[in-house]
Amino acid sequence: MLKLIALIPLLPLLGVAVNGLWGARISRRAVGLVACGVVLASLLLSAGAVWELANLPPGERHTEVSIGTWLPLGEAAGVSRPLRIDWGFALDPISAVMILVVCGVGFLIHVYATGYMAHEEGFARFFTYMNLFVSMMLTLVLGSNLLVMFVGWEGVGLCSYLLIGFFYDRPFDERTGMSCADAGRKAFLTNRIGDFAFLIGVLYLATTFGTFGFREIAEAVAHGGHGGALLAGVGILLFIGACGKSAQIPLYVWLPDAMAGPTPVSALIHAATMVTAGVYMVTRMSALYAAAPAAMAVVAAVGAMTAIFAATMGVTATDIKKVLAYSTVSQLGYMFAAAGVGAYVAAMFHLMTHAFFKALLFLAAGSVIHGLAGEQDIRRMGGLREKMPATFRTFVVAALAIAGIVPLAGFFSKDEILWGAWASGNRGVWLVLATTAGVTAFYMWRLAFLVFYGKFRGDGHAWEHAHESPRSMTVPLIVLAALSVVGGWIGIPKVLTGSVDLNFFHRWLAPAVAGPGAHGAGEAAAHGAGTEVGLMALSLAIALAGIGLAFLVYRRKEGSADRLAVAFGPAYRTLRNLYWVDELYDAAVIRPFYALSRGFAAFDRIVVDGLVNAAGVGADITGQVVKLFQTGYVRNYALVFLAGAVAVLLYLASL
Repeated sequence: MLKLIALIPLLPLLGVAVNGLWGARISRRAVGLVACGVVLASLLLSAGAVWELANLPPGERHTEVSIGTWLPLGEAAGVSRPLRIDWGFALDPISAVMILVVCGVGFLIHVYATGYMAHEEGFARFFTYMNLFVSMMLTLVLGSNLLVMFVGWEGVGLCSYLLIGFFYDRPFDERTGMSCADAGRKAFLTNRIGDFAFLIGVLYLATTFGTFGFREIAEAVAHGGHGGALLAGVGILLFIGACGKSAQIPLYVWLPDAMAGPTPVSALIHAATMVTAGVYMVTRMSALYAAAPAAMAVVAAVGAMTAIFAATMGVTATDIKKVLAYSTVSQLGYMFAAAGVGAYVAAMFHLMTHAFFKALLFLAAGSVIHGLAGEQDIRRMGGLREKMPATFRTFVVAALAIAGIVPLAGFFSKDEILWGAWASGNRGVWLVLATTAGVTAFYMWRLAFLVFYGKFRGDGHAWEHAHESPRSMTVPLIVLAALSVVGGWIGIPKVLTGSVDLNFFHRWLAPAVAGPGAHGAGEAAAHGAGTEVGLMALSLAIALAGIGLAFLVYRRKEGSADRLAVAFGPAYRTLRNLYWVDELYDAAVIRPFYALSRGFAAFDRIVVDGLVNAAGVGADITGQVVKLFQTGYVRNYALVFLAGAVAVLLYLASL
């Protein structure tokens, strides 16, 4: 299987070809079978390859397959040997986690989408884009060097644009302030800002180390001899690219608006896979970041700020998908904060568990939207647990998991991040993340109470027609709910098991990352078991307090939310208007850019076009004058010749 890893990203391209070329001629059932089948084939091949990898000794868990030389370049600056770039794929513990998440969660979302999109136009086109995305994401995580990774990096950006704008013909939506096509363009352009910085960082690495290969770069960094300023600068450039792809401050603004796309897209791209590409990249480049503490500090600070910043915006959001979007931005901040304090294993652990419960939350939200004929405003919902029991139960499981309630998956991964921040000495980061945990528990259970409890607040017609989703949609919910429960059990910290080490995830991933603190909570626990247990209990208490507060405000005391909104008027308006960040960007960037563009257009029209037009007018006038002398009569020409000769003679006579 290890020799066949190149097929893992190639198999979904088969679905792209079949549905892209013949999707309009075959049945929707056939389209769905092809789209789901190729992802399932990649999943099975991935599972087999990871199984073989796990049977190798820990120090040998790395394999590469080269399809051939892609770019045979000349010598890099300061490097004596030629720079050759292979089109190759590599499998190691880090990429193994990613391919299982991408293929596993991706397959469930594909199955769900066959039911969710069953009556939509462009069914085959949708699954063509979905398969293409899976292929590009697998290329990103399996690429053996930075350039192959960058192909996947740009590929998922393209697919995100296509899928967000899938309903490109739908009109402007007053609730979101834009159309689906606008949201797609916003995502594409915002990502290009980050990608430009990312590409500069990649080129700096190539000119410095003479290679794009991950292992070669890690070995060169380990040998030293390179300035800390250079490594820090490159690390920050790469992280700016991650900020665009993974929606961190200041480039997070595209992700909430991306909810204009179909819900399966939100689950696959904007919760479980594409937005985690930045976290994967930072973990993959852990050797570089470990050698650049300044860059790690930037990653930790931006991650922590994003975590709390986005969480507060989720408190007042009223669109069911946008609440989850801000939650995604916040949880991605959690992962980056973990990587920034050196807890790379914890970051990847939370990446995996988050994929389970956040995909479940989005798909459950999609089930609610499907059952209410497109309604997304949680103020017009309520009491839906009666109408949608399967959706309700699975949503509750996911809400408990993301809140960090023991023994669900989110408890173990969130706790390992918090302990990693504390044990590394970053107490400020710990405080911000612990606060974020409480806010997360509050707004997620606010969402649960408003959607599934109390009385229905929409119109009677919507309540009468509300219904549970078909099995093609509920079965993936149940599977993801199970994963949201048991997914964290492979990373139980040693402090809870005594002499028995059940932290399989730590043992699997730790040898593949570098730097102090990379092993996260598992190693630090040996130096402070009592402290770790105490902080674990504290984080659980904070989560329960958040849930309890949501219960008091939205269930126990009717009207409390409205009274609090009035009491905290300025703060509420600030959160409700999302800190006016979009308005700030519009005033500081968009309008000046448009004004500058209009200025250049006026210069082009008045000056450049004016000079060109003046040249044309001058030529025309000259022609009009000259043509007066071009009569075509010989006697006229003889007369002019005679006049000229007389003029010359008179001039000579006057000398």
